[in-house]
Amino acid sequence: MRQSAKKVRRTLGLIRGRDVETALNLLHFAPQKASVVIEKTIHSAVANYLQSDSTEDRDADDLFVKEAFVDEGPTMRRFRPASMGRASRIRKRSSHLTVVVSQKD
Repeated sequence: MRQSAKKVRRTLGLIRGRDVETALNLLHFAPQKASVVIEKTIHSAVANYLQSDSTEDRDADDLFVKEAFVDEGPTMRRFRPASMGRASRIRKRSSHLTVVVSQKD
């Protein structure tokens, strides 16, 4: 995603260890830009969990966010004119988001 990992980690701290229903409610009303992408990722993780090949009985209400972490992705480097004919570097950071959901025991 096109946002720095530091900003995404702040939002991930809200949902780590919570059940999926509560996490989605928190993210839906959070003002941060990262909350939209994290919410979509949780929906995707729940759908993947429910579609996985297993004979167990699966229910979305019993799921919680087991792990949620973000790693730094590639940084795009751009240049911008600065004073006295110089050029200053702009770093456009990106990140890799991982969310793991699991069933409560």
